[in-house]
Amino acid sequence: MLTLDKFEEASEKVKEVTLETKLVYSNYLSGQTGNKVYLKPENMQFTGAYKVRGAYYKISTLSEEERAKGLITASAGNHAQGVAYAAQCYNAKAVIVMPTTTPLIKVNRTKSYGAEVILYGDVYDESCAYALELAEKNGYTFIHPFDDLAVATGQGTIVMEIFKELPLVEYILVPIGGGGLAAGVSTLAKLLNPKIKVIGVEPAGASCMKASFDAGKVTTLPAVNTIADGTAVKTPGEKIFPYIRKNLDDIITVEDDELVVAFLDMVENHKMVAENSGLLTVAALKHLNVKDKRVVSIISGGNMDVITMSSVVQQGLILRDRIFTVSVLLPDKPGELSKVSETIAKEQGNVIKLEHNQFVSINRNAAVELRITMECFGTDHKRQIMKALEKEQYKPKQVRTSL
Repeated sequence: MLTLDKFEEASEKVKEVTLETKLVYSNYLSGQTGNKVYLKPENMQFTGAYKVRGAYYKISTLSEEERAKGLITASAGNHAQGVAYAAQCYNAKAVIVMPTTTPLIKVNRTKSYGAEVILYGDVYDESCAYALELAEKNGYTFIHPFDDLAVATGQGTIVMEIFKELPLVEYILVPIGGGGLAAGVSTLAKLLNPKIKVIGVEPAGASCMKASFDAGKVTTLPAVNTIADGTAVKTPGEKIFPYIRKNLDDIITVEDDELVVAFLDMVENHKMVAENSGLLTVAALKHLNVKDKRVVSIISGGNMDVITMSSVVQQGLILRDRIFTVSVLLPDKPGELSKVSETIAKEQGNVIKLEHNQFVSINRNAAVELRITMECFGTDHKRQIMKALEKEQYKPKQVRTSL
C-alpha cells in the first residue's frame, strides 16, 4: 500500500542520498503559458535524475540476505545509476541490463558506481525480460524500475518537497515511462490535497499509459518510437496501474519536435540541461487549458550525451527558424554570388554554408542553383531576408536544412 506513513518514512530515508532540488520559478514559461510555472529540477540530483530516490528506499527495505545475493535491474539509464549508486552505499553487488541504444554517458556513469553493465535488447522491455532471466538463473534480487510499490513510494517523496516549498500548488505535471514516478507523485499529492490536479505526460511515440487508460487495463504497445529514451516503455506497471488510474487526472502526449524546442528553451532561458524524457512536462505546459494557476513541472533527469545534445540543439534552431536554407536561381557568371551575399548581409543574415549546383539546368547561362544555409533571429527575420531576395529577382524557395 502507498500510505502516508510510508511516504514519510521514505522522505526521511532518501535524504541520505539526495541533494536539495529547490523549485525554480520560470519567468519565461510563466509568460508563455499565463500560469505561475515552477520547475522541480531533479536533473540536478547527484546521479542526474530522481531515480535514486526509489532505488535507495527500495534497497533499504531489503533484508541483508536479499542484498547479499546481489541486485539486478533493467533500465534505460537513470534507474540503472540509482540502483548502482544505492548498491554501492550498501556494499552490494549490482548488475544492470541496459538497452543497446542507451546513451554512452548513462552506461559509463553506471559503471562508475561499480556496477556490472550488460547491454541487451533494443528497448527497455527486452532488457527487463533478460534481467529477469538472469535473476532467476543466478539468484539475484530484482529491483524493478517502476512496477514496485516501495520504488514508487521513494519516487513520491518529491511531492513532500514540493508541498514544503509551495503549499498552494494547484497542478503538478509528471513524466510517465512505466509509471512508478507518476504513481508515487499522484498518490501522495492526493493524500496531501485531494483537490490538486496531477497530470501525466508521455511521448506520443511511447504512450503506453494513455493506451492503458483508454482500455481500462494495462496494455502493451506493439512498438515505441521516441527520442525520449528514458520513457520508451511498451508496457506500464501492473502493480502501480490502479494507483495511477485512481489518482492521475489526465494524460498529455507530446511529439518529439516539441521536446526539441523545449530543450532549446531550457538551455537559453534557464541555463539548464535536461534530457528529452525530463522535458516532457515542459513541453506539455502549452497543452494545459488553464490560466493563473500555480504549476510545478517535474524535470526528471539530465543525463544526455554530448552527441545527442548537439543534434537536439541543431534541430531546435531549425524548428525555431533560427537556421534555415533557401534555394535561389542565378546566372552562372562572375559577381552573382557576391550580389546574393550582399543582399543577405544588408538584412543581417549570417551565411554558414553554401552549395552551388551547376547542373540544375542544361542552360547554365540561364540558371544555376545556389543553396544558402544561414542564421537569423527567428521567423520574422527569415521572412525579411526572403523578401529582400525576392526584390532582387532571385526567386527564393525555402528548402529542407541539412547541417
